[in-house]
Amino acid sequence: MAEETGKDQEKEEGKAEEAPKKKKAVKSKKAMMMIIIGVSVAVVLGVGGFFGYKMISGSKGQAAEKKHDSEKTLLVGIDPFVLNLADQGRYLKFTIQLELNDEKMQSLVTDKSSQIRDAIIMLVGNKPAQSIASTEGKFQLKDEILLRVNQIMGPDANAFKNLYFTEFVMQ
Repeated sequence: MAEETGKDQEKEEGKAEEAPKKKKAVKSKKAMMMIIIGVSVAVVLGVGGFFGYKMISGSKGQAAEKKHDSEKTLLVGIDPFVLNLADQGRYLKFTIQLELNDEKMQSLVTDKSSQIRDAIIMLVGNKPAQSIASTEGKFQLKDEILLRVNQIMGPDANAFKNLYFTEFVMQ
């Protein structure tokens, strides 16, 4: 019986040694499976994100390209102005480009060019140099000129969407 007890103890000790080995093997298999699943999910998300980005950016790019093709900027140049300012001995030379909202308005602008020039001369000629010397003063002057020239075109015309100074020299 003593022999059987010794054999039983050996078997139990052998089983006790195998149990941690089995647990380690199971843990390493689980860890390997988790790594494989994690990598697979990352690859799928990365590929899906890439194609999603390409589709979205591609459609925006095409839409912007179509919009750009359909909206051509139409600028009307006005002859340069050389004006005396309200201050004695101060003058301003500037040239502007007016951006039209509608191409159909171009002939009307040509017809009313004298009235447009007169309105700009009357407005700017009464300004002191100090009021238009700063950046804020130039922006205010742009807004005032744009308002005046749109009024000349008619109350509902709104012919011009922007105005650009292409030359601005004050002395």
